[in-house]
Amino acid sequence: MPRSAPFGVLAVAVASVLFAVNGTVAKLAMQAGLSPTRLVELRSVGSAVVLVTIAVLVLGRTMRLRAKEVAALALLGVVGMALVQWFYLVAISRLPVGLALLIEYTAPLIVALWARFVLGERVRARVWWALAACLAGLTLVAQVHRGVELDAIGLAAAGGAALSLAVYYLLGERLVAERDPLSTQAWSLAFAGVFWLAVQPLWTFQAELLADDVALTGALEPAVVPLWLLVAWVVVLGTVVPYTLVLAGLKVIGAARTGLIGMIEPVVASAAAWAVLGEAMTAVQLVGGAVVLGGVALAETARRAPRSAALPETIAV
Repeated sequence: MPRSAPFGVLAVAVASVLFAVNGTVAKLAMQAGLSPTRLVELRSVGSAVVLVTIAVLVLGRTMRLRAKEVAALALLGVVGMALVQWFYLVAISRLPVGLALLIEYTAPLIVALWARFVLGERVRARVWWALAACLAGLTLVAQVHRGVELDAIGLAAAGGAALSLAVYYLLGERLVAERDPLSTQAWSLAFAGVFWLAVQPLWTFQAELLADDVALTGALEPAVVPLWLLVAWVVVLGTVVPYTLVLAGLKVIGAARTGLIGMIEPVVASAAAWAVLGEAMTAVQLVGGAVVLGGVALAETARRAPRSAALPETIAV
């Protein structure tokens, strides 16, 4: 395992926790009156402004976009970011949140299958067992055994989120091999922001809504914060920081391993929702969370064997 691999693991793990907490923050913002599509737009545009500004100041000329990269970065921004969020919102409007997350987080399995059957790479059996453990654990977290009424459009949207997330992992890994993570994420966010501005012009938004006070719940009660502060959290700690950390991790540990570690997000999200929103976790869900973490740990042990210098560190070989 390369010496810098622990940094990659830590970066993706921290990003997953931030994404998980962001789900609760976003839900509070939507309960306060922001529509899901408007929140996604504010998230994309606000994050693009922040990160592009930082990237220009830090990177200078290296921020320059090369013509051959435009299509790939646009695809990463629109499919790997804008559509992941949109598909997920459609899915949770028609399915239980846990089930939608379960389907979305089959993305690492899609990555592994792509590497095995399209790229022709060898995949260790231990990685498949890790994937199976993670999916089984997520099934327990989602409580799908209770018998939920499935919606065809919701299932299709959740599947679209999984495919879009897989594109983000695979394409992001390829792009950061030649470009630094900061500028890669800045440009992809810029394309995502432009996409949402075209779909839903910003001037149609009632900006005064951002001044409304939001009463926090659960462990955060009785605090009251302005809505704009929740949106700022979604932009900075829910998007700019975690997405940049994910790309930094991708550069070091590869797409499959990044996807596996990212599977801790639904577990942490369930815990955050329990603490703040009162969405209690059952004993079965706690067991499922433990199984997910066990699967991630199993995947980590599978990645520690030395790899051949001739093979890319994309899937365990």
